Amino acid sequence: MAKAIMVQGAGSNVGKSMLVAGIARALTKRGLRVAPFKPQNMSNNAAVTEDGGEIGRAQALQARACGLAPHTDMNPVLLKPETDTGAQVVVQGKRVATLKARDYGAMKSTLMPAVLESFHRLAAQADIVVIEGAGSPAEVNLRAGDIANMGFAEAADVPVVLVGDIDRGGVIAQLVGTHAVLDDADRTRIKAFCVNKFRGDVRLFRDGAAVIAERTGWADLGTVPWFAGAHRLPAEDVMDITSRGDGRVKIAVPRLSRIANFDDLDPLAAEPDVMVEIVEAGRPLPADADLVVIPGTKSTTGDLAFFKAQGWDIDLHAHVRRGGHVLGICGGYQMLGTWVDDPDGIEGAAGRHAGLGLLDVTTTMVDDKRLETVTATDLASGAKVDAYEIHIGRTKGPDCDRGWLDVAGSREGAASADGRVTGCYLHGLFASDAFRHAYLARFGVLDGLSDFEGGVEETLNALAAHLETHLDLDALLTLAGGVRL
Repeated sequence: MAKAIMVQGAGSNVGKSMLVAGIARALTKRGLRVAPFKPQNMSNNAAVTEDGGEIGRAQALQARACGLAPHTDMNPVLLKPETDTGAQVVVQGKRVATLKARDYGAMKSTLMPAVLESFHRLAAQADIVVIEGAGSPAEVNLRAGDIANMGFAEAADVPVVLVGDIDRGGVIAQLVGTHAVLDDADRTRIKAFCVNKFRGDVRLFRDGAAVIAERTGWADLGTVPWFAGAHRLPAEDVMDITSRGDGRVKIAVPRLSRIANFDDLDPLAAEPDVMVEIVEAGRPLPADADLVVIPGTKSTTGDLAFFKAQGWDIDLHAHVRRGGHVLGICGGYQMLGTWVDDPDGIEGAAGRHAGLGLLDVTTTMVDDKRLETVTATDLASGAKVDAYEIHIGRTKGPDCDRGWLDVAGSREGAASADGRVTGCYLHGLFASDAFRHAYLARFGVLDGLSDFEGGVEETLNALAAHLETHLDLDALLTLAGGVRL
């Protein structure tokens, strides 16, 4: 029987995703067959899988840490927020509904069979499954019908390690408070804890860790220092997106309210001669930007209205008049067009929405979502790129005749007559070193990072070594129980 361990957090954004990726890489380097799993995820940062579905981007990174191709079984339920109160529900890689939060609450307990089916398929092929929880088990008001934390742990009969985040303060209260609010069965299922994101000498927290162990009865697996390389790995939480770099070429990126697949920006931010500035709501687009990138979004029509409400449409047109460049990716590409038509109300109220008018194209929303990995060629440089599409909507218009990418003999994307405004549906373009170098050369960046993907691998290895040093992985393996198949 495979072993399994579940990493849950005493709150959101305590570093669970990163810890699971590091544990997975460390155990893989020990020679174990490791698989990542997250029963339910809420994220608009998604990856396309080899079996034609989508999962959270964090699980794709964790799969990479295990040396595996991403698969829909690794994240059987994915919630993609479209509004403040509703989300698209993806089950085993396929969209099944768009629901309000209260309606999903009634639905989620019916999803446990699919969750367990995916989990057991993974477990049958692995020595150990490293499972990531969602949010916090301390949200006991959500315990009934839970599939994300203790509900899943109980159904699959797996032990739990609870993670606290000392960087945000109050870590003793986080962990001891979680112990206090759980019922006896859930409290007993937690076997150990660890403290994450410590800055400074971890020996200074020995007494604090002892207090947690004494109050909870849980084993102490260690205090993990802040991992400085975390920014080199794709972030899943939108709150982790920050401006990066201090290079002379400035790329401005408006933070859309439903920003999606924002790891497209990571290779640009890693370039020494580039600054990626995230523009928050209420601030103007910077007048000195060389390039404005409008990223993907889970709600094109909603974020089109949001973009205009910030006055960014006025700033963007001024940027173009000054000779600046614009790139729209996926939903950002759709927003750049003349119109976005949604006749069936797929994204909200049915109707026609005026776009930003910088590309002579029209997008029509259709119910058929395109999920596909592709190999493309940049027609200007000849550079090959491995990319993916994940979108609803089809875009047509005169500027598509100037499509600047070739995919299987067909042109992809669109460009304005002067070539300074472009858009495309392909995510992941900038991870290709050859394409990124050719693209940035037009802004005068002649020397660049030579191996972005190699840097991700080096960072995963460094993270694994970090956890081997500071986390008791031998004790974690001992705690991991057998999975009942």
